[in-house]
Amino acid sequence: MTSLTALLCLTTFSNTFAGGAFPAILPDMARGAALADWQLGIVAAAFGFARMVADIPIGLFLTHHLRRALWLGPLVMATGVVCLTSGGGFAILVLGRLLMGLGQALSMVGGLTAILRLQAGTSLASSLSAYELSAMVGMLGGTVVMGALPSGLGWNTAYLLACSPQLIGIVAVPALLAAIPGRRGARALPLFARAASRAPGNPSSHANPTSRASMVPLAFAAGGLIALSYATVEQFLLPLRASREFGLERYGVARLLMVQQLVDIAALIPTGILADRTGAARVLAVVLMVMAAATAFVGFGTLPVVIVGCALFGLGMAGWMLPLSVLRRETAPEYVAWRTGLYRVCVDGGMFLGPFLSGILGMHLAGLLPAVWTVALVLTGVLLLARARSSGTMAVHG
Repeated sequence: MTSLTALLCLTTFSNTFAGGAFPAILPDMARGAALADWQLGIVAAAFGFARMVADIPIGLFLTHHLRRALWLGPLVMATGVVCLTSGGGFAILVLGRLLMGLGQALSMVGGLTAILRLQAGTSLASSLSAYELSAMVGMLGGTVVMGALPSGLGWNTAYLLACSPQLIGIVAVPALLAAIPGRRGARALPLFARAASRAPGNPSSHANPTSRASMVPLAFAAGGLIALSYATVEQFLLPLRASREFGLERYGVARLLMVQQLVDIAALIPTGILADRTGAARVLAVVLMVMAAATAFVGFGTLPVVIVGCALFGLGMAGWMLPLSVLRRETAPEYVAWRTGLYRVCVDGGMFLGPFLSGILGMHLAGLLPAVWTVALVLTGVLLLARARSSGTMAVHG
């Protein structure tokens, strides 16, 4: 692992404590702030909504200003955490989540762009898996902290304590910026651009990077569906079912989330290595099938079945970065930031729509969503596997 990848992993590790801690406080937030289900859904969905809206502008911004995005991201996200925990009403809660989403988008799309642009090669899937591993360890850390804090502690105080590792990412920014190659005359470059100049040292350059490659639409669909399932289950259905149907307190909700995160962490690196060796498309198709089963189990099962579903969910989430490996093969380096931004619109659109639709439908109708996502995941997995076989991409690495 290069020093750049290590620093990016450290930054995403510190930022994702907030994401791991948030689902466990949903029931307490609903009670403490007297939120209806639709309001709770909007608060949960605001994070993904901000990311979805910001992804394309950020992708255009990153073409020439990667370094700026990487120091802005942690600061904006920390500001959002302060707003969320300030004790304000519904509007302040939504504002806090919007700022957190914007900060996360700057950091996440910036980190992915740096890896895809500067670390591309035969180990790309492994590098992306290491990046995702650091995020999942941070998620687990946030969940563990929330589960360990006294239940009598107010949700906003507990959440602020769980998010304190974000300071690590802020402190690490100077070292991260020093590890990224600079550009001469950067001040004269446009703020937003689709393509950078073609660098002769960049690998995997394609003659026609804007052509519609056959695997690209399915990669976009796969990323969006994984995000929809993840956001629907973890950001709404799982914590609320655990609290309302199974009678679990904050610690019990956190333990269910830990099952998913521990399996994800254990499977991430092996999944990346397998994708590098056998082809990302084929492994991604299997991941979608696993996610389909996990979504059905968590959405409709009894508590023992939900626990199994959480484990399967973690196994499926280990393939979270695989669509990017498929996309990278079809994208020239100078277009990486732009296409990554487009891809993240699908992902963050799913992050927004999952809890938003769940909140609008309410718990009595939200079960419709896991059924729809399960069918869509299976169909996309079948199409992806068939396309990979017909186009001969199963043996392509990363």
